[in-house]
Amino acid sequence: MSSMALPPKGVVIRLATRDEAILLPTVEKSAAQAFRRYPRLAFVAEGAVLPVASHHRCVEAMTCWVAVAETGGPPVGFLSATVLDADMHVLEMSVAAEWQGRGIGRALLAACRDDATARRLRAVTLTTFRDVPWNAPFYRRQGFRFLSEGEEHARLRADLAAEAADGLAVESRCAMVLPLRKMAY
Repeated sequence: MSSMALPPKGVVIRLATRDEAILLPTVEKSAAQAFRRYPRLAFVAEGAVLPVASHHRCVEAMTCWVAVAETGGPPVGFLSATVLDADMHVLEMSVAAEWQGRGIGRALLAACRDDATARRLRAVTLTTFRDVPWNAPFYRRQGFRFLSEGEEHARLRADLAAEAADGLAVESRCAMVLPLRKMAY
């Protein structure tokens, strides 16, 4: 694992197994409860989660990482991603409520970034909430930058448009990029 973030003591970050994929929506639901702190985003706590079938595809592609306690038990966090174009795109990263604030998200993101680097991909990309502290501000601290207004990136622009069509406020969302190698966007 890179120096970007080591897992906290007592936690292991590793690739997920197919059997663990069915447990990941529960982790995501738990993590989403934090959105209740923001009345305008409380609906996220009750919203849809990434389907198990999507997690299965990520497990098969070896782009789904879990955080588990060294002592065993179910996953307490995960990051599911997919390779699109020349990028590793984060579909979802969640840490169960009782495990948040311990560095698990940073460690999951480091595993994803290291894998994308090993695959010689161009960047890690994602879409997220612009002003929620554990969303865009967190990713900025990890080296991500906002996709700028005039910057070309058709896939991320389409993702944002689809989110707006699903009812998410355009001004609340953003696309972010973590460049891994010198390459024009």
